[in-house]
Amino acid sequence: MSTFVTLAEVLESRGAPLEEDEVWALLLGAAETLISISSKDPGNMCCVISPGSVLLSAVGCIAFKSCGRSEDMGSFASPEMSQSNSSTRRQATEKMVVYSLGMTLYWTVDYHLPQNQPVRLSDSLNSLLLSMCEDVAHRRVNLLTLLETCQQHHKTAVLPRPQKAIRQMAEDVLQVTGSWGVSHFTITPNCG
Repeated sequence: MSTFVTLAEVLESRGAPLEEDEVWALLLGAAETLISISSKDPGNMCCVISPGSVLLSAVGCIAFKSCGRSEDMGSFASPEMSQSNSSTRRQATEKMVVYSLGMTLYWTVDYHLPQNQPVRLSDSLNSLLLSMCEDVAHRRVNLLTLLETCQQHHKTAVLPRPQKAIRQMAEDVLQVTGSWGVSHFTITPNCG
């Protein structure tokens, strides 16, 4: 069992956007988790990811809340979510998830920045996030390409495994709130 905090709580706790290395860690960890979910039970993958549905654990894992409409998720939903054809939805779930994850991570780097202050990202991260947020689904990067791009970046930049950054973000929230396990999620993690 592990205690989780939401990505939204991480940002609220620090009151500032995520650093680029943290975004890369989240991208790699999320891609690994989503591919694992997809390979085990594709029907279990939620189409909309948001800052309130991304769960970070104190042991360095990423999980996702089940598909609930408890928060305003419209800003993070892909354009094709409004289509009513359920077979189209099943076939395009991966592309919807990629879009949603991209929008969520753009939100994390723009969090509380003044309107006139640009987001500061490397060209490689900005390009990857833009390719995730393409309005046209077939132009979006897929999960496997996302995973490979993140793995290559981690190797080239000599970054530690994403679990270290994820664990630190979760621990920072838990220390600030002083609630190790009091008001946060406790679930069995799926950390491969």
